This record gives sequence, C-alpha cells and structure tokens, in this order.
Amino acid sequence: MPVDPTHGRGLAVLSPASFGMVMATGIVSMAAWFLQHDEAAKTLFHLNNVLYGVLCVLFVTRLLRYPQRFFHDMFSYALGPGFFTFVAGTSVLAAQHIIMRDNHEAGFVLLAVGMVSWLALTYTVFAAIITKADKPTLDKGINGGWLLAVVATQSIAVVSTLLAPGLNNDQRLQLNFIALSMWLWGGMLYIWMMSLIFYRYTFFRLSPADLAPPYWINMGAMAISTLAGTLLIENAANSPYLLSLLPFLKGFTILYWATATWWIPMLLILGFWRHVWKRFPLTYDPLYWGAVFPLGMYTVCTYRMSDVMALPFLDGIAAGFFPIALVAWVATFVGLLRHVRHHARRHVNAY
Repeated sequence: MPVDPTHGRGLAVLSPASFGMVMATGIVSMAAWFLQHDEAAKTLFHLNNVLYGVLCVLFVTRLLRYPQRFFHDMFSYALGPGFFTFVAGTSVLAAQHIIMRDNHEAGFVLLAVGMVSWLALTYTVFAAIITKADKPTLDKGINGGWLLAVVATQSIAVVSTLLAPGLNNDQRLQLNFIALSMWLWGGMLYIWMMSLIFYRYTFFRLSPADLAPPYWINMGAMAISTLAGTLLIENAANSPYLLSLLPFLKGFTILYWATATWWIPMLLILGFWRHVWKRFPLTYDPLYWGAVFPLGMYTVCTYRMSDVMALPFLDGIAAGFFPIALVAWVATFVGLLRHVRHHARRHVNAY
C-alpha cells in the first residue's frame, strides 16, 4: 500500500532533515569559539552532543518501527536529500571535537561514520531517483534542499583537512588528497544542481510555499566550500602537491566566498517577498535549521578566509554576522521548544 507522508505524527513523520539542528548548533558554536565567546561556544558544544545522540536514537527507532515510511522518504524527490543532514551534522560535530577539544580520536570516529553514510546515501538516494519510472516536472521535483548533498560532501573535506596535519607524511598525503577530491567534486555538484535550481526559480511560477527554508542552502553550500578551501590553503605548507595548486586553491576559494556573498541580499529580498509581501506565516519548521546553518557557516568561513589569506578588512563582516547567526539560532530553538510543548499537550489531551 502506498505511503501517505502527510499521515501520522511523532516518529512516523520525523523530518529526514532533522540533523540540520546539529549542523546549525555546531557551526554557531564554532563561530562563537573563533570570536572568543567561550561560554556560549562551550554551552552549544555540550548541547550539540546531546542533540546528536538523541536524534540518532530517534532515527534508528523510526527505521525499526516505520521502515516503509523511512525508505519512502529516502527515495522521495522532496525529502530524500534531507538525509544528507546526517552526514553534515556528523562532520560538524567532528569539527567541534577537533577544534574545541583537540579530540582527534572522536574526530576520526565521526569522520568514518560520515564517510560511510555519505557513500551509502549518495549512491542510494540518487540512484533511486534516477531510476524512478514516474518523475515529477522540474518545478515540482527540485528545491534548495538538494544542495545538502553539496554541504555533506564539503563537510567531509573540512574534517579531513582538520585531521591531516596530525598524521605522518603518507597518511597526511592521503587525507589531503581525499579532502581536495571532495572539495572539487562538491564544487562540480553545486554547479550542476544550482543551474537547475536557478533555472527553476527564473522560468517557472514561484509561490511563497515553494521558497521553503532550505533555499538558504544556496548560500550555505558555497560558504562551507569556502571554509574547506581555506583549510586546504592552510595545509599547503606541508603538502607539496597542494602547494603547487595554491593559486588555484586561492582563486576558487574567493570564487566560492563571492558566490555565497552574492546570495545573501537576494535571499533577504526573497524572504521579504515571502513573509511580508505575500504574508506567508512564519511558524516553526525543522527545515528552518537549514537557514540558521548558512548564517553560522558564513561567519566561520569569512573569519577563516580573512586569517589564512591575510584579508583583515573581512574581520568586521565575520564579527557582524555572528550575532545574526546567534539570534537566528535562539529564535529557531525557541520555536522548537514551543513546537514540542504544543505536541506534548495535544498528546496528553488525546488521552
């Protein structure tokens, strides 16, 4: 019997993109850490470990209790790409452990989990979508959430570059090569997907409902690509083949940052059109974490690019974006708490 994804509640309809909460919390925590807001950074770090553990338990439970729904979502055009938040969330948590706790052991474990899940999801989700007999039209089938696959790819590159400096020469060579390959593939995947998404935006009718929160990933995918680029540039000093590519690495890193920056005013305009002009209601949705993450990632990537490429005039941008990212995180977290309370009351009243 076909699954109706709108029917049910609780675990049955848990969003595949729920690990966006871990992505957002982790990157805002690291932004706070780099900008020396230590208490906020540590609080969010501890919270993120809890969130990751809870969500892992919920996802495994959902898989065991509702396997048909789980795989229906995985092979869905609208929902399938949301599973890539698990890869990105795992990688962001790994980066937190490495940067904030110097815990490389946890970093390696989480990188292994992230890489295995990236491989499994990449060749399951996209293979299933490609081989489907019945396919939607472009305007119904693609959205900004597809770029989570790019974010997941670049997150593997980020963690690999963070772990590489602590290894011996051969291992460092291998891990930096993996990071470089993922960075390049992520950029190519962005070009493919963003071309289709931009074509959909400009040549098909767009309703306020079509601009779901993951459209901010248009910017976030480029921001994390910038971060991965800065880390490759930093690692070039101890990797001869990266050193030979240094002008290329710097040029593409700035290209990614400039693209992310271009998107910000456009996304604000589209957000104004959606919520103010069209009066689309602003209510909590798990997908809103996909809007918080890009703000935090833009803060971190700008800070790191300013430092690594000696561009001090960018420091003010990073410092200015941090409070925006933090406010967005707080607002979304409050929305989550209200959402949970509301559903808890409904559950109690039902009995």
